[in-house]
Formats: sequence, structure tokens, C-alpha cells
Amino acid sequence: MFKKLLIANRGEIACRVIKTARKMGIPTVALYSDADKSALHVQMADEAVHIGPPPANQSYIVIDKVMQAIKDTGADAVHPGYGFLSENAKFAEALEAEGVAFVGPPKGAIESMGDKITSKKIAQDANVSTVPGYMGLIEDAEEAVKISNEIGYPVMIKASAGGGGKGMRIAWNDDEAREGFQSSKNEAANSFGDDRIFIEKFVTQPRHIEIQVLADQHGNCIYLGERECSIQRRNQKVVEEAPSPFLDEATRKAMGEQSCALAKAVGYASAGTVEFIVDGDKNFYFLEMNTRLQVEHPVTELITGVDLVEQMIRVAAGEKLSLTQDDIKLTGWAIENRLYAEDPYRNFLPSIGRLTRYRPPQEVASGPMLDNGTWHGDAPTGTTAVRNDTGVYEGGEISMYYDPMIAKLCTWGPDRAQAIEAMRVALDSFEVEGIGHNLPFVAAVMDHDIFIKGDMTTAFIEEQYPDGFEGVTLDDSALRRVAAAAAAMHRVAEIRRARVSGRMDNHERKVGSDWVVSLQGTQFAVTINADKSGADVTFSDDETLRVEGDWTPGDALADMTVGGAPLILKVGKITHGFNLRTRGAELAVTVRSPRQAELAALMPEKLPPDTSKMLLCPMPGLIVKVDVEVGDEVQEGQALCTVEAMKMENILRAEKKGTVTKINAAAGDSLAVDDVIMEFE
Repeated sequence: MFKKLLIANRGEIACRVIKTARKMGIPTVALYSDADKSALHVQMADEAVHIGPPPANQSYIVIDKVMQAIKDTGADAVHPGYGFLSENAKFAEALEAEGVAFVGPPKGAIESMGDKITSKKIAQDANVSTVPGYMGLIEDAEEAVKISNEIGYPVMIKASAGGGGKGMRIAWNDDEAREGFQSSKNEAANSFGDDRIFIEKFVTQPRHIEIQVLADQHGNCIYLGERECSIQRRNQKVVEEAPSPFLDEATRKAMGEQSCALAKAVGYASAGTVEFIVDGDKNFYFLEMNTRLQVEHPVTELITGVDLVEQMIRVAAGEKLSLTQDDIKLTGWAIENRLYAEDPYRNFLPSIGRLTRYRPPQEVASGPMLDNGTWHGDAPTGTTAVRNDTGVYEGGEISMYYDPMIAKLCTWGPDRAQAIEAMRVALDSFEVEGIGHNLPFVAAVMDHDIFIKGDMTTAFIEEQYPDGFEGVTLDDSALRRVAAAAAAMHRVAEIRRARVSGRMDNHERKVGSDWVVSLQGTQFAVTINADKSGADVTFSDDETLRVEGDWTPGDALADMTVGGAPLILKVGKITHGFNLRTRGAELAVTVRSPRQAELAALMPEKLPPDTSKMLLCPMPGLIVKVDVEVGDEVQEGQALCTVEAMKMENILRAEKKGTVTKINAAAGDSLAVDDVIMEFE
């Protein structure tokens, strides 16, 4: 076995690899840029080596710098994680030349399958069904338009060396094909150092289902079931689960066997993923092969009990697979939600800053769960599990230089319904402050009828949230439960304030029993009758809800029981009430006496400033280019400028017709959220 493992990556995946290496007794080396000197993966590793400035193309993906770190530390193996150099054949070749093991597939397999154009040709030669497209290299935007017309819109424009949604655009017409080609080319160059682009038919109403394969250097290959990855935003996966609620056993077997045949055809050895587009009739089409560990690998581990990182290390050390296909049993159901540093209320644009509070739900690995959070054996009835793969900590900084994903929250249950319910509780219990984040959105997805039925496609977010995510509106029953909890909590806070101020005689002070609770545009008049174990909250229509819990003022999380059912609330204090988050709803809840409520109704509403004639920067980022000049008349939908943040280019467009009167930013400028880029009349 290896004497020292260097992880050529950062963040969550570096931490994940370190955990398994530690379990195997292998010392680890971390790499870090200037932006990551205090990162969690640096703290966890046995050694750490500085690799350069924050931009990845000056640090993490500079092969010479990584090779020097390997020499300096004496590492005899390298795990590349995902992204960065994980699918770089030149890196694998450099390691081979130095006699250092690459914890991944052979160089030839990376070249064949890591390149999406070549991999599709090989798949076609192996009689694997593929999506129609143009596999040759495309020189310029006009050629892209010509090819797109020959294939037929809509088309998918993709970076040949891409992954993780980078360098990928959908075009529905010639203009979008031109813009998409250039943006994809730029993103591919920045993220992968390879700007080659290809185009294929975009299959409407598709499901994205992938097969996990595991192969060794002795010709053995097995598949470990599938993952459903259909819920995506900008071609970036957001929610994954295993198994798929759509596949039957026959389709699973056919997809798995084709995946293994493809892997064997290129001499694959390591963990890899074969991705398919599956239509409503369960016809499947090869999409691409990722010659690396996938972000969503934990859900496969949770239903199979196989530690994929450990298997990758053992394969790289030359060991034969200890598992056969008959050994792979899919037990229960697993869900993964990716926690992103992005603002769902601003069309999911990146958010950076300091994590002033970061408290994930407690990880649960009971019964036959292994220490690293994977499953082993049969699950006891009613058992659920929680796993959180993360690379950040409270007080840490979310940088603009890297991918915005900061954690992967996973739950396991004996069946899909129990896994989803465990996820709902875990999301409500997750505390994140200081940055914009997508917890409200993924919580909303867990309660969406289409997701619950398992009928989603890759168009789920686009179809269900066509105008963006505007929050969750709770029904009357849910609002009443929150109102009852807020009223009981407010009463506790009032008693605490009276005691602290010394206004309570003999620690007794009559606190009012009648209150008016306002939330989400609804008012409830309630009466509270409290006792030592809780409070009965009675509404004006005589409905009474019993509220129990041990919340005390200052607690950021309230674990309550309301009406006999659990209710978890993320709590923040505001004047006359609370900011509460539950089941994806973020609520400003006021609790006032009847007289206070009467007077508050007379107060004028404060209106936000008028920014309708300004283009505001929607995220912290870098201006790549400005497409207009002062005096230009712009039309609705016209491109105004491009902002790059977290390795993604975002084209800002005119919302209505107007004339540019002032431009405040130029290419190369770094802007903060809501900085005024340009003004109109």
C-alpha cells in the first residue's frame, strides 16, 4: 500500500479523500493557494504545501507546481478528486514518468473517455446508443450556427474537456448559438485550459441517469447501480438520489452492462461514471463518461456500503477488486442536496463572504453504518442516516475563485419516502449565516409534488420556477403551526426580558395572553394559556394547538412540537418578533399585543428605492466585457455586459427598451453586489 497520498484538490472533496486515507492508515498531503491557507482540508491533512495565487490556473491546475509538491513531500500516490487535474492526461503521464501512482484510470482511458468527442465516437463503435451531434472540432461561431441548423434546434453546446456544468450552453436559435459558442469556449479555456467545443442535439423532456462503474487493472469491472441526477440548474446538478425512481431492474441491468463493456473497451481501471439521457420510454443514450470520482458519489456509497475512494486507492495500488457483481446489493434509498453559496432569490447567482454561522445537522451513522458514513449490511426498520460532506467551517471565507458548492447533505432511509423526510428534517436543522445560500430552494424541492412522485426531468427547475425562485408560501395549516410556535416563543422572550430588566416582582409578572401574529400577509389573533410543560395556543376560530419545546431566547434553532407533530425553526430576532425559516419558507413573523397591532396597521409602508433605470451587478464578480456604449439604444433582451464569478460567465441583458446614459464599469473591473454598472433613460 502507498506510504503517502497527495490530494491534488481542495475543499470538500479533499476532506473526503483525507477521511478514507486516514481510515486506511495512509498519511496525506494537502495543497493550498493563497486563498486557502486556512481551509479545512489544510487543517485535516498531515502535511500541506503552498501552491500559488488564488486563481486555479495559477495554482491548482499548474502541473509543474503540483509535481514539485510531490517531489518535496515524497508522496508516492496522488488522488485528483474531481475537477482541476482529475481528467488531465498530461498530469497522469507526468506522474507515470516519475513513478508516482495516479489514483484514477490509465492515461489512455482518460484520453479516450475524458474527451467527450472521442468518447462518443468510441461509444458509437461499441454499438452504444448515442445522442445525435457533430463530433468534429468547431472553429468559430458561424460554423457553430451552421452545424446547429443541420442538427436542428435546440442544441447543446459543450466543452470537450468540460464537466460540472462549465462550458455548457443550450441554444434555441442562431443568436443563442453564437453567444453560447463564445461563452462556452471562454469558460472551457479558463476552467480546463482546453477550449475545444462540440455540439449535439438537446433531447427535450430527458432524465439524467448515470451508472457508477468500478474496474481494476486485471480486467474486472462491476457496476454499482445508478444515480438520478435530473434536477439541475444551468446544467449543474443540485439534487441527486440513488437508486432512480424511474428505472426498472431490466433497464438498470442493460445500462450497467453497457457501461462495463464501454469501460473494458478502453482498459478502464478505477471508479468512473457513465452518464445517460433516458427518455420517457426508458430508451437510454450515452452522454459521456466521467473518468473520475463524481460529486454525487456518496449516495451510491450509502446504498451499497462500498467506499469508492478506498476502492480507487486499492485499484491504483494494483489490487484486484474484492467485490463481484453478485456482491452488489442496493439497500434502501439515499438523497443528496448540494449546498451552494448562491442566492436563490437572485436567480441563483453566486454569493461570497464569511460564514458567520455554519452548523450542519448532526451526522447519524448508527446500526450497520461504517465510520465514514457508508452503509454496510441490512438496515434496521425505521432507521435513517445523515451524512454531510463539507470543506468549510464557521468563520471561514467563501472565495470568489472557486466552485460555490460548500457542502453535500445526504440522507438515507429504508425507502424513498423515509429518505426524503429525513432530508426535510436535516435541511430545517442546517444553520448557515453570512452568505446567500440555496437551503430554502432545495427544501422547497423536497416538498414539491413532482419530486415526491419521482416524475422530474432535467427541465424541472426551468418549468416549475420559470420566473426564478421567489420563496415558499405555506398553506393555512402550516402558517397556523408557525404562528402558534412564534406566539409561545415570544411569550418566553417577554418573560426573559422582564426578569433581566428587574421589572418582575418575585420572578412573577403577568405577561399578556392575547397576541396578534402576522406572517406571510396573514394575521392570527391568538390567546395563550401556558403551563410548565408548554402552552395551548387558541385561535379566534377556537382551534387550539399545543406547543412544546425547550427553546430559550438566543437559541438559533427551535426544535418544537406543535399540534403533536415536530416543527424545526431556524430563528433570528427582529423587532416585535422573529425571522423564521422552515420547509423552505423564510418568514418575518411579528407578535404584537392587540393595541400594538392596531397602531402598526396605520404605519405607512416603506418603499424600496427606484433602480428601474439602472443595471446593478447581481453578484460579486469581474466584468469580462461591456457590449454597449453611452448613447446606444438597447432593446429588451439585448446583451449589455458579461460578469464572471466562480468560474461561470453570466450575460446581463436589458429588461426593457432604453438608452444608455452612463457606464460606470469597464472590462477588468471587480464589482460588489448591487454596484451600478450602467444607467438608462
